[in-house]
Amino acid sequence: MSQAASEPVAPTLDYRNNPFTLVYDGALTRNEPGKVNIHPVSYKLNGLDIVANVYTPAGYDPTKRYPAIVVAHPNGGVKEQTAGLYAQHLAERGFITISMDAAYQGGSGGQPRSVDKPTFRIEDIHGAADFISRYPGVDPARLGLFGICGGGGYSLAAAKTDKRFRSVATLSMFNSGRVRRNGFQDSQKATIQQRLQQASAARAQEATGGEILYAGDANLTDAQIAALPFDLYRQGYNYYWRTNAHPGSTFKYTMSSLMDLMRWDATDEIELINVPLLMMAGSKADTLYMTEDAFPKATGTSDKEFFKIDGARHIETYWVPEYVEIALGKLTPFFSRTLG
Repeated sequence: MSQAASEPVAPTLDYRNNPFTLVYDGALTRNEPGKVNIHPVSYKLNGLDIVANVYTPAGYDPTKRYPAIVVAHPNGGVKEQTAGLYAQHLAERGFITISMDAAYQGGSGGQPRSVDKPTFRIEDIHGAADFISRYPGVDPARLGLFGICGGGGYSLAAAKTDKRFRSVATLSMFNSGRVRRNGFQDSQKATIQQRLQQASAARAQEATGGEILYAGDANLTDAQIAALPFDLYRQGYNYYWRTNAHPGSTFKYTMSSLMDLMRWDATDEIELINVPLLMMAGSKADTLYMTEDAFPKATGTSDKEFFKIDGARHIETYWVPEYVEIALGKLTPFFSRTLG
């Protein structure tokens, strides 16, 4: 409890108080001429309706040509949370940005809800590139990719083969396949086969029209949250369920998704990335091991940097102003150089 008590406290934000339902500090509340503006958009991807927010920089002129950045949100997150925060800040620095809700999640279409399969999450990134490349004012030859948490792992995967991205950056990268397979910090290796049996049975049940089973669904009290053993989950529950809660955001995912997640890994064929790569993570994050594992495997590019945000834990990189500024202090020159 003493560890939890020493953690920074995020301001509690109510999505109902923002016309765009944004739940990050300093979020836009209206569009004004000559300033950074937000544009809710929707588009089709493989027959599904995808919702996204496009941020345009101050003085945006659709007849000019701007670099653009796709921002992929964390697992369980939506575009109105930290992905939107970074998308807005990058727009303030002159980029057109897009943050979209993953298919089957948030405000985007797809049934059943909360499917979380790597193929879909990677396709979300390709689809966002399709859309933003045709957006007025975007120079499709200057397209970057930035992924946070699970979105970071999926951004690595997308950048392996999508050569429209001139550079890729990650923050607090979360290798969803490794964690779903081995458990957090590789703590559940002994139960891999048992959990695969559960996932297979869940899919069989779905196939016969039975109830959709979910993993990661819980309703914890404040005391239970404070007692969680890992910073990631303790701070994550506070962020997603208390201070920055949004109705589109949920930790749960279909149990059958584990069949896909557990055979996937963000570092598979990572050497196919041959563009500039920036990977950032908090020095005190209990997820740091995932970036430490992935970075040296990215042998296809010599233009790469692994940057540790001193003192930061995983969720703190989402919102703590000091750490956000440090991350932006790396992202801005990185994308300015590689998309210039």
